[in-house]
Amino acid sequence: MELLAVIKGLEALKNPKQNVTIFSDSKYVIDAIEKRWVHGWVAKGFKDKKNKDLWLRYLELSKLHNIKFNWVRGHNGHPENERCDELAVAAGKQKNLLIDSVFEMENAKVNLL
Repeated sequence: MELLAVIKGLEALKNPKQNVTIFSDSKYVIDAIEKRWVHGWVAKGFKDKKNKDLWLRYLELSKLHNIKFNWVRGHNGHPENERCDELAVAAGKQKNLLIDSVFEMENAKVNLL
């Protein structure tokens, strides 16, 4: 979910080459990008990694902007982080959520093996 939030935020930007600072409590997302793990995953064809579609989508978007990440501790009173958590919990409780067809297709392939 955190990676998709980064993607949706970047997709909302109208002009290219903006300086963007992303605040996140996801060490996984931040470390994968800043420590360049994702580039190793690309080189290995995302073997045994999830969300290939989202990572590739992020990598394309990342070419359009100058992006900096700031980690914030989750559930620690950071107002914007707390609000994002509230929104995520509320969204997860909604009825008739859209199905992530790419995830379902990839998951089905794994289960067939």
